[in-house]
Amino acid sequence: MRKSVQEPVDLPLYQQVKDYILELINSGKLRPGMRIESEAELVAGLNVSRMTVNRALRELTAEGRLCRRQGQGTFVAVKKPQAALFTIQSIADEIRERGGLYSCSIHLLQEEKARPSLAAAMDLAPYAPVFHAIILHKENNVPIQLACRHIRPEIAPHFLEQDFTEVTVSEYLLGIAPVTAIEHIVEALIPEPWIRDLLEINSSEPCLALHRKTWVGEKIATSSTFYSPGSRYTLGGTFTPTSPGSIGVM
Repeated sequence: MRKSVQEPVDLPLYQQVKDYILELINSGKLRPGMRIESEAELVAGLNVSRMTVNRALRELTAEGRLCRRQGQGTFVAVKKPQAALFTIQSIADEIRERGGLYSCSIHLLQEEKARPSLAAAMDLAPYAPVFHAIILHKENNVPIQLACRHIRPEIAPHFLEQDFTEVTVSEYLLGIAPVTAIEHIVEALIPEPWIRDLLEINSSEPCLALHRKTWVGEKIATSSTFYSPGSRYTLGGTFTPTSPGSIGVM
């Protein structure tokens, strides 16, 4: 940056810094996903204090125009994708439909013994076998969802043999065992450190956690939680009442 933000004097300096950054974004000089200059570079280039720059960046982040990634810097925010709340769709399809590049990394794929609390949630005997998968989904190489799933082995006996970098878990499961019922519960939370590290967010950023159970016939097929950074993801959906005054959503 080659200009000072001392003029006009009727605007607070932090607002002038905000306006300067917004001008770069709105003009296309800074595009979604691009890294902006560091605080030190902004301080030197605009001849203002670090406190002024910090406030401007904090406010632009809160307004959804910028996003901060721990250890990487500050970036122009990409418009938050919205996931369907009342349906199940492959996240790879969601990303590709909006023109993004999908990728994933598999952090866990194994058989375990269901601890009593999980067994009760899935209507299994305590310590019965269960498949456990933890997969990080990315859009344009930016983490947007950490999927932690437990799968009933009898529903998908060959689950552990699949290459989930080629086909998503949702695509595979829906292909072999059509879902007959879904339960969704959404909450906002501060995630555990290992989740923060994988999602590349700081310790104060909240996540959206979608807790999902699916049934195949009368059996609980999966019990899953999907964690998404609040700054990068939204959940939404529409529904049609099954009759006046009633809503047919589980």
